[in-house]
Amino acid sequence: MKIRNLIILISLASCVGDSMDKPNPKKIPYELNQHGDIRIDNYYWMRDDTRSDKEVINYLKSENDYAENWFSSMQDNKSKIVEDLINQLPEEEISYPILNNDYKYYQKTTKNDQLPRYYRKSSDGEETLYLDPNIKLKNQDYYNIGSIEPSPNNNYIAYLEDNNGRREYDVKIINASNLDIIDDGIKDSASNIIWSRDSKFVIYLKKDPLTLINDSVYIHRIGSSSDEDKLLYKEIDQEYNLGLYTSKSEKYAYIEIDSTNQNEFRLIDLHNPLLDPKLFIKRSDDHLYYIEHIEDEEFFIRSNLNSPNFKILKTNSYSNIDVENLEVIVPHDESIFINDIFAVASKLILEVRENGLPEIKIFDLNSKKIEKLKHKDNAYSVSLNSRNKKNINGFYFNYSSLTSPSSLNFYDLSSNDSNIVWQKEINNFNKNDYVDDRFFYQARDGEKVPVTLIYRKDTDISKAPILFYGYGSYGINREANFNSSIIPLLNRGFIYVILNIRGGGEMGKHWYEDGRMFKKMNTFYDFNDGVRFILNNGIGDKDNVFARGGSAGGLLMGAIINLEPNLYKGILSGVPFVDVLTTMSDPTIPLTTFEYDEWGNPANEDEYFYMKQYSPYDNIIKTEYPAVFITSSLYDSQVQYFEPAKYTAKLREYNQSENPILLKMNLTGGHGGLSGKINQFNEIAEEYNFIINLVN
Repeated sequence: MKIRNLIILISLASCVGDSMDKPNPKKIPYELNQHGDIRIDNYYWMRDDTRSDKEVINYLKSENDYAENWFSSMQDNKSKIVEDLINQLPEEEISYPILNNDYKYYQKTTKNDQLPRYYRKSSDGEETLYLDPNIKLKNQDYYNIGSIEPSPNNNYIAYLEDNNGRREYDVKIINASNLDIIDDGIKDSASNIIWSRDSKFVIYLKKDPLTLINDSVYIHRIGSSSDEDKLLYKEIDQEYNLGLYTSKSEKYAYIEIDSTNQNEFRLIDLHNPLLDPKLFIKRSDDHLYYIEHIEDEEFFIRSNLNSPNFKILKTNSYSNIDVENLEVIVPHDESIFINDIFAVASKLILEVRENGLPEIKIFDLNSKKIEKLKHKDNAYSVSLNSRNKKNINGFYFNYSSLTSPSSLNFYDLSSNDSNIVWQKEINNFNKNDYVDDRFFYQARDGEKVPVTLIYRKDTDISKAPILFYGYGSYGINREANFNSSIIPLLNRGFIYVILNIRGGGEMGKHWYEDGRMFKKMNTFYDFNDGVRFILNNGIGDKDNVFARGGSAGGLLMGAIINLEPNLYKGILSGVPFVDVLTTMSDPTIPLTTFEYDEWGNPANEDEYFYMKQYSPYDNIIKTEYPAVFITSSLYDSQVQYFEPAKYTAKLREYNQSENPILLKMNLTGGHGGLSGKINQFNEIAEEYNFIINLVN
């Protein structure tokens, strides 16, 4: 009976496979000519900035149909993986509350909720549900909350909503007593806002409508028309992006004007928010700095001036600051990168990176002694929590590891002891069932690269399928933090590996510098070198090697298979930035000008030809590519949908193997895919279903 059923299943799969017509998009040669170098793009026509061209939409739908047909011809692992992910959840999860004067604000999420529900509780214990985004998500394809900000007097609550995944938020302000919307005039804001201390104004960011770069700061009086909003600051240089933050003292709103290599801050006095923002330290070449307000005009400054890994300075006035002659509190250290600071009492809490791992150190401002928090895991993620304020005698920090679910901890400076105040609950998980490890491998140029991995204790690692993950861009760290979504894969016998390749910031500033601009090839070499090193040391089945990356990590995926296609069995490429040269040549494409110092500006001949070496779309050749599953969203604001669409068509055209090249395009949703927990479970389960079906 079992044999007969198996024959029937094989026959059905064959029939479905035979009936699947691959999408065959038209080719219209489009000439791109720079520096005398001519490139022909046959799929340039897929770009439609209006996202309404019927031919483009129909092509994307045909790709979705093709992917669905392929999956329907394979074994369905997706349903069980989604079930496993849901079964990991508690019946209800309640976040640790944030205290805003006399009120506590927190979230509740049931097992079946797509999005968290937002509550607050008064000092007398009265609980109010003031926002349930699940209601709106039921009536539209995409809905997400950017941030929630109660006013200082707790009379109002502002929230930012995204209705299509484009990260252009509408601001809604409700009366906290009756929950009526009293102000909804601010449209297309960036993702955060700040209240004035008198609760009469909100300060917010606006994006350039074409480039989507944050370039303007406005202030809005509650209840007035947004047409009356005052412009506080406008940045005209499109190579800079604005950020908006509150000082931990809550006296200032910080406007950060930021590029890759330099920045500056302007301060808004939250007690007098209509005054012009005050410049802190003027931007200058190759100087990045960050500030921490102490009191009055005293500030700590984290500066990289002649200090690539940053040093800590102090100033008693923010008028005419001479950075080179300020008091040095913590000197530069070539082996320790200072990532963040928090000043409390007579201590300066340092979030640093040392030997590739994050650490938290307590620096006594009087004795100059330093104490490091100790952790038991081989590798871990630890960071200062954003809820830290001046009025506590200690600090909150986040902690997790590959085998330890995320927790919020409080370190009491009076007792010199830390306690877990909240921990994420994961059902059906026992950390003793899993093994993690951390070590270094040698890249082709001799550099030592850190790697962390995890697998079930009962897995034969010499024969197990193996999934590698990497990113390696923007100086962003990929930590060994707990990831509940990989547990179903580990339980199916996979090994999961994180490669901390250059271009990230795991080993300090030089790690980033050695993986960007004219050293970008190191990122791709590091990844392939790490894969081969691990396989050659008896970890993982060489016939079942998979890799995963998203966004700039999708660029990584495209580059590594162009370099060594036979190294991999399958690739998961999420929202991939793969048409690097064409995108970076067009300043009208969102975020392009802001990233010239990351990838290069193709208007410069040397930068153009270096980028051409690795741009995945430009380096596709006729060869036997591995199976590739590409995912994206039509309204992605970070990587425009037409990059993965064109990449899919060209990769399939040139592929000489029978391995599937699939594209799944969400026709709603953004850079993070669909909104909602269950929707996201379905997306990750589909990716895992793809590679499981490829295992020999």
